[in-house]
Amino acid sequence: MHTDKIDALVLETLLAAAVAAPSIHNTQPWRFGFDLGTRAVTVHADRSRSLPLADPVGRALHLSAGSAVFNLRVAAAHLGWEPVAHLLPDPREPDLLATVQLTVPAATAPDYRTLYAAVARRHSSRMPFSGRPVPERVVADMADAARTEGAHLYVPDVLQTRRLLRVTSAAERRNTTDRERTAESRAWIAPPGSSSYGIPYTTSRPIDAAGRMPMRDFTGRPPVPGRPRLRFERHAQVALLWTVGDRPRDWLQAGQALERVLLVATAHGVRTSLLHQAMEWPDLREAMRVPAAKLCRPQMLIRFGYGPEAKGAGTPRAAARPADRPVSRAVRTPRPGPRDPGSED
Repeated sequence: MHTDKIDALVLETLLAAAVAAPSIHNTQPWRFGFDLGTRAVTVHADRSRSLPLADPVGRALHLSAGSAVFNLRVAAAHLGWEPVAHLLPDPREPDLLATVQLTVPAATAPDYRTLYAAVARRHSSRMPFSGRPVPERVVADMADAARTEGAHLYVPDVLQTRRLLRVTSAAERRNTTDRERTAESRAWIAPPGSSSYGIPYTTSRPIDAAGRMPMRDFTGRPPVPGRPRLRFERHAQVALLWTVGDRPRDWLQAGQALERVLLVATAHGVRTSLLHQAMEWPDLREAMRVPAAKLCRPQMLIRFGYGPEAKGAGTPRAAARPADRPVSRAVRTPRPGPRDPGSED
């Protein structure tokens, strides 16, 4: 039921959903505020949590923030508001990435409000999926979700899937043999209880025993002793999220599209995994392009399928951090509930 009153509980609900968004290496590179004059939640870039080597231009940072923006929209719609998102609203403030204004609800509430229950359930699984294929109608819903947010979802055939995974494997080899990049990724492995950011040391990071699935290794080479070797799905299902443009606004749109795709998949009981490695190397990102699309700018490779709902603690989330703006009032948010131990974001 809609209410005109915006109190601490409303803001906590909004921001708890926002911080549940995926982010590269679980950096959570965002800050939030609330503009009292316009009744808008503001989303700001936190450059101190950027990855200079893996993400030198901030593309992944913008994708992460865009995902948080979409979660804000979902939570606002769930609470009965009509959320209106404005991307990069002020050229004088490049770190102000978006505002989500809470307006009086329209006659027809946004259809994505039904995705609210999936926000807390969504996470990136690093575990093997079963061989059961995801039905075409579900994949079509995922593609529609990307298209609704101004992006495209390319679902390749078997040969093209192998190509995309080969390129991703090449990127993973580069990452694990580059000392500086290995040092950067290792810095985001958090010892137990030490931080609400990064990848917990206890997170399960299994290796594909057959060597087909290029799951990210944050530790470099040689591999850490004791990492489990499991048999991953033989025929992977993947989808490439891409956009026509490749500027900050396009990245923010891609982030919203990415989260909408992930939430739709989650609502259908489909688990997802994000393979970003090839996007971190310009030549390999170029090699990920859709063959028939001339203006294709790859943004993320999504692996999806059916897998176990493991129990236990996983990647934590920090309380929402305030933006340094006089008009903004910060609200500390509760962390989401326990997450899968195979979660990476």
